[in-house]
Amino acid sequence: MDENGQSNGHPKHTDWAKVPVEQLEEGIERQMVIGEKLMICRLRFAPHIVTPAHDHPHEQMTIVERGPVLFTIGDEERVAQTGDVLHFPSGTWHGATMLAEEVILVDIFSPIREDFLP
Repeated sequence: MDENGQSNGHPKHTDWAKVPVEQLEEGIERQMVIGEKLMICRLRFAPHIVTPAHDHPHEQMTIVERGPVLFTIGDEERVAQTGDVLHFPSGTWHGATMLAEEVILVDIFSPIREDFLP
């Protein structure tokens, strides 16, 4: 894996502790591992951070590594807990509100989110 977390077409084995941490804004950190056709992002959110609802053409799966977090999915709201997995098909309206605890989410996207690349 190169210094940007990209695989360059080779099999990889890494540890999150070795993946660079990017400070996106106050209270939000992201790490990324990037393959040829998919990417995985590990995000750490401080309590009470809100990610505005949005949609994108990428298929997304989210694993709640540490929760709880209130998700908006379409016109519904639901609380996801540690260990839950959510699937957002392409074009799904979604957002998240962190509750009173730090939250860690692992997002998997296909295809790669080019807008996340440096």
